[in-house]
Amino acid sequence: MASETVALIVAAGKGERVGGDVPKQFLPLAGLPLVEHSRRALLAHPGIDRVVTVVAAGNESRVDGETAVGGATRRESVLNGLKAVGNADRVLIHDAARPIVPTSVVDRLLAALDGSKGAVPTLAVADTIAANGDALGDVVDRSALVRVQTPQAFDFAAILAAHRAWPEGEEATDDAQILRRAGHSVAMVAGDPLLDKITFPGDIALAEARLGAIMRVRTATGYDVHRLVRGEQLWLGGVLIPHDKGLSGHSDADVALHAITDAMLGTIAAGDIGQHFPPSDPRWKGAESGQFLQHAASLVAAKGGIVDFVDLTIICEAPKIGPHRDAIRDRVAALLRLSPEQISVKATTTERLGFTGRGEGIAAQATVTIRV
Repeated sequence: MASETVALIVAAGKGERVGGDVPKQFLPLAGLPLVEHSRRALLAHPGIDRVVTVVAAGNESRVDGETAVGGATRRESVLNGLKAVGNADRVLIHDAARPIVPTSVVDRLLAALDGSKGAVPTLAVADTIAANGDALGDVVDRSALVRVQTPQAFDFAAILAAHRAWPEGEEATDDAQILRRAGHSVAMVAGDPLLDKITFPGDIALAEARLGAIMRVRTATGYDVHRLVRGEQLWLGGVLIPHDKGLSGHSDADVALHAITDAMLGTIAAGDIGQHFPPSDPRWKGAESGQFLQHAASLVAAKGGIVDFVDLTIICEAPKIGPHRDAIRDRVAALLRLSPEQISVKATTTERLGFTGRGEGIAAQATVTIRV
């Protein structure tokens, strides 16, 4: 029987030191909530089967995927999360305030669990460390110290038992301490400066810069055409548009969403819409094209990609697209969970030339830009 590895993201705190009214785990970072970066990175790792995010009560809708409700302290939140997981072989426990999760660190942690009940990423202390007071205190020998990061990896049964045995009313700053108290040793693997925790306002700008340095921009295009016929509804960009004809196709024949879907798939070299939703499959007869677009977006997200911009051009003589432009833009933005400012919708004619000029069909072309 295959083993299961679950990642648990702790995002139930208030994050007050970073400032503002929004808890830091939900602050925007490169167009996404802070917590979503680590969630996507962990979900995309081939060694991780599930990701569960622990949030404060009432915040469940602010994150995607599986959630659990946290407690009054970090320790209680982790225990609630472990209980929500139910059962697994291994678990990675991660703080949402560390949005960048290098794949190599996760690889090292999982490998270390082959010989230990727990493993943590660590970094050497480079700065001089001194006692803090009204004046500079004695220097501490930094050669005996390490910085401990998350995610921290554990044998699931061992860390769950250790949490349950922890003395009530006593707190721990991380889960490795809890496992050590239960009598288990914790292995150390090389950490990464990219895992540094966001604590103060300036840390957000630093994380933005780090993300920009490791992510690459990809752009791809999509194009689709469908015939106009009587007796069909006309769907464009997820919006039902009044017209004497509609587009004919196996699904709802929404050329705008089909073009965007193909462009989205192109950014990760994942083929085209026909490969994922073949017209020969009766499941997609009359299907709403919005689900095709959301599927493509989920594949991008699984690769750790962030959609930056969508540019759509609809090519037809009629109907006039102008009156529906804002509705199309808003619908595409809603499907992709983007701001409308990240969606451009344009329309043009072919001066009555060709099949679109004769009113025989509608074409659409799209360009999608992502970072991955």
